[in-house]
Amino acid sequence: MSQEIAVEFRHVTFSRNRRPLVANLNFSIPQGEALVLLGRSGSGKTTTMKLINRLFTPSQGEVLFNNIPTTQWNEIKLRRKIGYVIQETGLFPHFTVERNVGLVPSLEHWKPNQIKSRVYEMLHLVGLEPEKFAHRYPHELSGGQRQRVGVARALAANPPVLLMDEPFGALDPITRLELQREFKRLQQELGKTVVFVTHDIQEAFVLASRIGLMYGGELVVLGTPEEFMRSPHPEALAFLQCLKPTP
Repeated sequence: MSQEIAVEFRHVTFSRNRRPLVANLNFSIPQGEALVLLGRSGSGKTTTMKLINRLFTPSQGEVLFNNIPTTQWNEIKLRRKIGYVIQETGLFPHFTVERNVGLVPSLEHWKPNQIKSRVYEMLHLVGLEPEKFAHRYPHELSGGQRQRVGVARALAANPPVLLMDEPFGALDPITRLELQREFKRLQQELGKTVVFVTHDIQEAFVLASRIGLMYGGELVVLGTPEEFMRSPHPEALAFLQCLKPTP
């Protein structure tokens, strides 16, 4: 039985001021996959991610979400089906944790008791005690706690796809590794389709079921971590150098 496809790129190019930021992207993301887009700054990885939730629209080709081109989706409906986590978490500072996490369910007109129940469930899921954290404000949390709230908010309305743009990049190494491991457990437990952007190959190897290497706006390698290890592409070899311990 073939696996359902969550997102598909068909001959996608995105240009700005007639300069392609990404070019000729052709790949698909099966449901339940954790795809890590790896690359240096300016390689096109975040641009590729933003084409999925239509923050960018292809100049050529098409991106399909649930087999429908993103250009045929209502933008708001599309984005509510896609969780989005960024490095700064994007939490509203004047909202409590409970209100931040419950934002999309409330926009979807869930009943108040449903929202509260879901918020508490999500906080439990990301390792925050609801009784302790629900009524706090973002400035009262550590960086790691804010990222957990950001993940809880992205998952609250049960979107099938989750986009994560270097969400752990600003954290200290210990907290970062803890959150990477916890998120991997969560992703496998929930079976979500995840697209995760990073420039850190160690992070890619912790989280990915497949790694897509971006270079110069093109997807130059796409495969499992084991396949990535065997890639002869010069950019893959450059990243693999970072995996080796220094003598």
